[in-house]
Amino acid sequence: MVHHNYSNISDLSHPSAIPTIIHSDKKNKQMTTDKTAKQKTGIFNKMTFPVRIKIKQITGIFLALQLTLDLCHAEDPVRRPKNIILMIGDGMGIAQIQAAMTVNKNKLNIERCTHSGFSKTHSASDYITDSGAGGTAIATGQKTKNQSIAVDTNGRPLTTILEIAEMEGKATGLVATSSIVHATPASFIAHVNNRNNYEEIALAFIKTDIDVFIGGGIRFFSSRKDKRNLIDELKTKGYTITYTISAADSVKNGKLACLTAQEHNPSIIEDRGNYLPMATATAIRLLNQNPTGFFLMVEGSQIDWGGHEKNQKKVITETLDFDRAVGIALDFAEADSNTLVIITADHETGGMSIVDGNIKKGTVQTRFALNDHTGVMVPVFTYGPGAELFSAIYENTEIFEKMLLLQSKIK
Repeated sequence: MVHHNYSNISDLSHPSAIPTIIHSDKKNKQMTTDKTAKQKTGIFNKMTFPVRIKIKQITGIFLALQLTLDLCHAEDPVRRPKNIILMIGDGMGIAQIQAAMTVNKNKLNIERCTHSGFSKTHSASDYITDSGAGGTAIATGQKTKNQSIAVDTNGRPLTTILEIAEMEGKATGLVATSSIVHATPASFIAHVNNRNNYEEIALAFIKTDIDVFIGGGIRFFSSRKDKRNLIDELKTKGYTITYTISAADSVKNGKLACLTAQEHNPSIIEDRGNYLPMATATAIRLLNQNPTGFFLMVEGSQIDWGGHEKNQKKVITETLDFDRAVGIALDFAEADSNTLVIITADHETGGMSIVDGNIKKGTVQTRFALNDHTGVMVPVFTYGPGAELFSAIYENTEIFEKMLLLQSKIK
């Protein structure tokens, strides 16, 4: 049993060093020029697909089509958002949220969401999912084997929601506190059979048209076995390269690759600072310059690591940091009124339970059942146009189907 007081960080919901998000519909030529061609083709044009959609994915798409038809005939049809911000707290279950809420004197930004539901997380191969299969289910709408990244159970590539957004002419981005080639962000952009093939995953950032990515992993781009320097190749493709989040914040427009650590970023306990809220704000500011809209995935990667370590302080400080980033996204969505924010997890880690606490003092006592993932359902919180579709209990693959319905131009 562990008993900690974190009352000194209870003001984390209002960080002082967060950059201002510019709400603008100005067209940015550098960002939108290479999107124009993609806007001319529908998502069923096979020539536009980076990988071929598989049969099970097509089933999901037609479920979305049916739901679209149902909504068209409804008296109060669901409004489609222009932008989607998907926020994944890796390893974040209900206990992690409750513990962070208690420490923060009974308040979190997540509470500002208007709808909630639960996601079932098992993979195609195991009752207990890993982040590769969990991320793939959310990103592609298909369950796969543990260790897999955006491929089906036979190793065939699956089209991701990020790739579909690109085909629709939207700007796209990924943000993580881990390496940017780690399992969850990788599930939205790469297609590999083993999540540990980090150098192969890094190649996906060269092959796709992602606009903004922020995370660790420098060495997988520059110190490679194949001797390629992907950072130089990114520069050739027109990316601004930065190595700190403060430098990224000064980038005014265009494509951004911000690689902030050789592998993973430090934890909050190790003085990561305002990295995740600032990275979220920077990504939103740049992506929002595309008049067609954007898709952004933000991961609080290290909540999971605290669970693996059975480290209460790490779980709580990482969850509070993630909630600060949630606040940035919700602030933008409230001002924009055309953005859907989805907050969820790929799985729970640690079997965390709460055995005592004191809201006034901001203290909590927890226990961990194990140092690995568990099979419990995880929460889904939503805010903005289409938020009501995410109420109820459903498979994690349905998060993709609902995003597809709301984001795609399928009629």
